[in-house]
Amino acid sequence: MALNTNVDEPYKGALGLVRIVLGWIFLWAFLDKMFGLGYTTEEANSWINDGFGTGPTEGYLSYAVSGPFKWVFDSMADSTVVAWLFMVGLLAIGVALILGIGIRVAGITGALLMFLMYLSANIWAQGSHNPLFDDHIVYMILLVYFALKPETGDWVGLGAWWKNNKFVKQYPVLE
Repeated sequence: MALNTNVDEPYKGALGLVRIVLGWIFLWAFLDKMFGLGYTTEEANSWINDGFGTGPTEGYLSYAVSGPFKWVFDSMADSTVVAWLFMVGLLAIGVALILGIGIRVAGITGALLMFLMYLSANIWAQGSHNPLFDDHIVYMILLVYFALKPETGDWVGLGAWWKNNKFVKQYPVLE
C-alpha cells in the first residue's frame, strides 16, 4: 500500500489536493465539534461534554436556523440519531476524502450534507453574502464531481489500492 503521487497531468494533482483540503474541512468540523476546540464550538458545548447526545446539532438547529425551512430543521434539533448521523458523516466523509478511498459514497453523502446545510442557512436574509450561492454550493458541486469521477481518489491518494480490495471489487459502489 503506497500513496500514489505519480500524477501524469497537473490537473490530477491539483484535484487530488482539492479533495484532500475538502476532506480536511469535514474532518476539522468533526474534531472541533467532538472536542470543543474553540473555533466554532466551545469546550463546554463539545460532543464529549454532552455525553454524545444532541449537542453538535441541537444548538445550531434550535437557534441558528432561521430560513424558510426552519420548521423542517426544528423537528430534528433534539434528535440523538440526527446528531450521531451528522458526526459520523463528518468523520467518514473527511477521512475518505483525505485518503482517497470510498470517493463515490463520500461524494454523494457529502453533497447531500452540504445541500441540507445550504437549506438550513438563511442565505436569503438581508446582510447575507450572496442571495443564491455560498460555500455549501461550491463544496456540493465539487463533491458531486468526485462522486461521478471516483478515480480522483487515485490522484494523491490510496484510491487505486482501495479499488483492488476484494470487498470493494465485490461492491463497486464503495469505490
